[in-house]
Amino acid sequence: MLTVFKIKENSRIPKYQQIVESVIMGVSNGQLEINQKIPSINEISEEFYLSRDTVEKAYRILKEKKIITSVKGKGFYIARTVLLAKKNVLFLINKPSSYKMRIYNSFVDRLGVDAHVDLSIYHCDVQIFLNLLEKYKNYYDYYVIMPHFKTDNLNHLSINDDIQRAIESIPSEKLIVLDNNIIKDSIRAVYQDFENDLYDALVKSINELRRYKNLILIYPTKVIYPYPRRILNGFRKFCIHHKFEFEILEEIYSEMELKPLDAYIVIEENDLVNLIKQVRDQGFIMGKSIGVLSYNDTPLKELLGISVVSTDFKKMGEMAAEMIKSKLTGSHRNPFYLIHRNSI
Repeated sequence: MLTVFKIKENSRIPKYQQIVESVIMGVSNGQLEINQKIPSINEISEEFYLSRDTVEKAYRILKEKKIITSVKGKGFYIARTVLLAKKNVLFLINKPSSYKMRIYNSFVDRLGVDAHVDLSIYHCDVQIFLNLLEKYKNYYDYYVIMPHFKTDNLNHLSINDDIQRAIESIPSEKLIVLDNNIIKDSIRAVYQDFENDLYDALVKSINELRRYKNLILIYPTKVIYPYPRRILNGFRKFCIHHKFEFEILEEIYSEMELKPLDAYIVIEENDLVNLIKQVRDQGFIMGKSIGVLSYNDTPLKELLGISVVSTDFKKMGEMAAEMIKSKLTGSHRNPFYLIHRNSI
C-alpha cells in the first residue's frame, strides 16, 4: 500500500500536495479502489519522515474533496473514484446575482458530464478572494474567475498588486478570466468592454434618445457590490460626442421631481422599480414623456416592456466552457446588445 505514495524529497511541490496527488493517481490507475483502507497518518509520517501536520493537511484536503473518508477508530478509506476522471473546475464569482448565475449555469451546461465544477463566491472582498486562491492552490484543473473587487470606501476595484500576483500564480493554461479583462494578453478571457459596450449601445439608440431633452444615468456608489467606473466613462463620452445634456445621480430618490422628456439609464433594479412607480404615480407615460433604459436584461424587464442594454450572459458561460473543451485560446469581447421595447 505504501508504494502508492510517491514522495520526492527534492521536488518543489509541497510534501502535502505530493501525498494528495499520490492518492488521486492511485485511484486513477486502479491501485486504490472505493472503500479500500489507506495507511494511517502515523504510518505515512514514519515511512517518509514527515511531520504529522503535513500528513494531516494532505488528508484534510482529500476529505474536503470527498476522495477519502474517515471512520472513527478504524482509519481512512477511499470514498469515491468517479469524479477523478473528470475535469475539476473552480468557478469564482464576485456576487450571487441572477446575471452571474446565468453565466455559471450556461458554463456548466456546455461543459456537460465530463467536468465537475465547484462554485465559490467572494463578495468582491479582496482578502476572501486571496484566501480562496491560496486554499485551493493546485487543487483544480481549471480556475475560472470574475475579477471585481471593492475598496474600503466601496469603490470598484479591478486589480491591485496582491490580486495580480495571486492570479498570475495560476498556470496560464489553467486560467480563464471572465467579465472583467484585467490580465495580460496571454491569458484566456471572455470579457465585457464596459466603456465601449455602453457607448456603442447608446449610439444604436440615438434616434430614440434624441426625442428627450436630458439623459440621466443612475450610477450607484457606496453599494455592497460596486460597478466599474468605465460605465460612467462610456456614458459621458456618448453625451459629449453627440451633444446631449446629461446628469449623473447616485439613486432614484423618494418623491423625486420628474421632468418631462428626461430619459433615465438605470443600473440597479431597486432604482428601476422606484423609478417606474414614480413615473406612474406622477402621471407620466413611460416611453413618451419619460424614457427608461435599464442595464442587464431579465425576464421581468421583458414582461414590463423595459428597453435594456445587456451583455449576453449565456454566451459568456458557453465561450468559457469551449475554452476548456476545445482548448480555445485568446481574449474575446463578449456580445453586448441593445434591446428596444416600449420604454424609450
